[in-house]
Parts: sequence; structure tokens; C-alpha cells
Amino acid sequence: MDQSGVLLWVKAEPFIVGALQVPPPSKFSLHYLRKISTYVRTRATEGAYPRLYWSTWRHIACGKLQLAKDLAWLYFEIFDSLAVKTPEERLEWSEILSNCMSEEEVEKQRNQLSVDTLQFLLFLYIQQLNKVSLRTSLIGEEWPSPRNRSQSPDLSEKSSCHIKNWNDYSHHAFVCDHLSDLLELLLDPEQLTASFHSNCSSLVSREAVGALSFLIEVEGTTRRAKIACNTHVAPRMHRLVVMSQVYKQTLAKSSETLVGAHVKIHRCNESFIYLLSPLRSVTIEKCRNSTFVLGPVQTALHLHSCDSVKVIAVCHRLSISSTTGCIFHILTPTRPLVLSGNRTVTFAPFHTHYPMLEDHMARTGLATVPNYWDNPMIVCRENSNTSVFQLLPPCEFYVFIIPFEMEGDTTEIPGGLPAAYQKALGQREQKIQIWQKTVKEARLTKDQRKQFQVLVENKFYEWLINTGHRQQLDSLVPPAAGSKQAAG
Repeated sequence: MDQSGVLLWVKAEPFIVGALQVPPPSKFSLHYLRKISTYVRTRATEGAYPRLYWSTWRHIACGKLQLAKDLAWLYFEIFDSLAVKTPEERLEWSEILSNCMSEEEVEKQRNQLSVDTLQFLLFLYIQQLNKVSLRTSLIGEEWPSPRNRSQSPDLSEKSSCHIKNWNDYSHHAFVCDHLSDLLELLLDPEQLTASFHSNCSSLVSREAVGALSFLIEVEGTTRRAKIACNTHVAPRMHRLVVMSQVYKQTLAKSSETLVGAHVKIHRCNESFIYLLSPLRSVTIEKCRNSTFVLGPVQTALHLHSCDSVKVIAVCHRLSISSTTGCIFHILTPTRPLVLSGNRTVTFAPFHTHYPMLEDHMARTGLATVPNYWDNPMIVCRENSNTSVFQLLPPCEFYVFIIPFEMEGDTTEIPGGLPAAYQKALGQREQKIQIWQKTVKEARLTKDQRKQFQVLVENKFYEWLINTGHRQQLDSLVPPAAGSKQAAG
């Protein structure tokens, strides 16, 4: 290889975080996006080009594409979350929203937001990544081709959107296969023929080349590492960490390897996983009977095909698909997205802390308000039945203690707890005090106290086994030279 050459990377982040894991609206097709491309250029003075304002996109999406307003905002906000912003800017926006007293005030603030028009068109186009093809629906897999012959056995399972979102080969293939369409979206209207196609003499403008940086990055001779972690060689926005097949273990890590990385957790079972660093995005798929405690997730946290999983996290956005019996203790400034195939989902308030948590939240631009953990948005075509989820009853609520010593200043749950849940904790604490008082006033003899202590310990031991907590406690016992620190 010529060492003076360069490589073009297809960015993973727009697909991992930006491509919503549902089939796109039918009017996100190239035909309609070409029309939008022409429309916005003719209304440059009306907040459409080169920056597209929310009010203009709302008019296009709701008036011309017939999208619901909430769905129009969802796509706009997801794209905006991918923009390069400082943590201070994100915290300032959270504060502005938290001070709004009505939906009208929220809308007034949203109207001041704008995004890069050309990059937003590319963003809408890549939603086709998860488009359901007729032939795939009929035969259950793609037509044979040289591309999917080389896929690993795990990737050769039935085609599904969650695999495409994390499969870097799918990202590369999508851009290569649709590059001409992507370029046409970026051309000026006068460069297109009457049938909306480019001709061989069409030249791409400087602005269009800049817009392509949303999907393509130029890098030197760095090679992509084919290992579980590529953070030591990959460009900053391509840092990936993959964890797979953790079984009956407790795994805890807080390190620079995780900071700003896209993390994928795959096929973990009966495990407790703590990733206590500021993360860029997290995808959890095909996991069972496990608990995941995450540091703040700057963009998207997505779960797919998980059973009986508990997730505890502060995140910009949560989305779930094909989950069963999962519990989500979250703090999030956006509505959780309930995609297709979910059953018996429970949402609950964020209920833990670790010493560096508030510092990590500041680094990712995540604040305690607004917090929409209890207001999920159902985004699936089969139905909009809200019975698919419930809010955790306060009587079943307990705080979660992270069992590691770390340095830092956070000593309580950021933002506190909703009143109903705080009240439930207070009532339970009161019962404990009454019980302790009853035992004290019983005036037991020394032998009776010993018998009573053995009885309580036996009952507690039975409870540990029946709830599965015994396994977690056992797995916390370190090797002979183990460290108390969660840092890895």
C-alpha cells in the first residue's frame, strides 16, 4: 500500500445512532427527497437553506409528507443530537427546556433550532438502511451475492435492522450502492435533468462536498482493527468496543478505553456489567437475565431482542425493540422510543449514583432536567397500544447501590427521585425502624437473640438464592490480589 495515500472511512455513527431502527416513512424515498431538495433551495430566505429551521421542517414534514408532528420532531432531534456541540451547549439547551412552562413555550424554543440542510437530507436518506424489502420478506434473507457470502455466521441470520445498524459492512455497502443518489440530493436543481437525474457533466459544489463529511471521513494510513476494541487505532468518531458472551460474571470497568466509544454488548447471560465511563452510544442485543449499569450515554442507548434485562443509565435517548420483561431505570431528556415487538416493558426512575457520575454527565452534556423517563413514545406500525409498557409501582421501588469504591464528588442520585417513589422509600424505612424498635422492646435473652439472629440470617440467605442476588455477591469477591477500584 502506498504509505502516502489516504483512506475514505464510511462513518459508523450516522448509522449506529442516526438510523432509526424501524422502517422509514414511505415518503423518505429518493423521489420525495429530491423534491424537498429543490423546495428548500427556492426558499433560502424562509429558513430552509443552507440551514433548515425546525419551523420550516415541521411545515414540510407535516404539510407535505403527512408525518405526525411528534415523528417530524423525532427525526429532527435525532439529527441535531449528532451535531458537534460542547457539553455546555447541550446543558444550556436542557436548562432552557426545563424552564418552559407550556408546550407553546417549548415550541417557541424549538423554532430557534436549525440544522445543516444538505446533511439533513442525507440523514433522511440513510433511514432507508432499515427499509423492509419485498424479497427479504418473502424468502427471509437477501438474494445470494458475493457480499453476504463473506459474512460471519452470526451476521448470516435473518436480516434485521439491528444487525444493519451495527454492521460496518452494511454501512459501506449502503453508501457504495447509493452514492449516485446521495450525490444527486446535493446537486443544485439546475444540474438535474427533467427526470431529476444528474448528467455526466454535473459538478459537485464545495458545500455538497462538505455535506458528505456527514457520512464519509478522510483518514491517513490507519487500518481498522478487526478486534473487540479499536480505540487505539481508529479515528475518534470510529471508536468501537464490543463485548460478547459474558456468562455468569460481574464485569466492572471505568477507563479511557470506554470514554466516547460506541459500545456493543452482545449475547450476555446471567451477568452484571458496570461500564462507569462517559459513553458515546450503547447497543445491547440478545442478552438475557442480566443487569447493565452504564455511565452517561451521550447519544443513543438501544436494546434489541433482550429478555429479563435491567438497564440503569442516564442517556440522551433510549429506544427498544423486541424486548420481553425488561426494566429500564433511566434519566433522559427525550421520550423513550418503544419500537416494534416489545412485551411487558417497565420504566422506572433512575435510582443510583457513583462518585464520578455528575462529572461524566457534564462531559456528555446531560442534565437532570427535563426528564421524560415516564413518557414513552410508541413508534411502530403494528399498533400504538400503550399496554405494552407500565411504570414501576412505587411499592416495588428500591434504590440501587453500585458496590465499588471510586474517587469523585457525587454522593446522591442526580436530580433526586419523584415524590411518589421517595415517599415509598420513606414508608419502607419507617417500617424498618418500627421493626427494630419492636425487637429492642421485646427484651430477648442472650440465647434468644442468638436464635433470632440465626433465623433472620437463614431467611436472608434463602432470599439471596431465590432472587439470584447470591450469584452477584459471589461474583463480587475478587481474586486473591483483587482491587477495590472499578477502573480497568
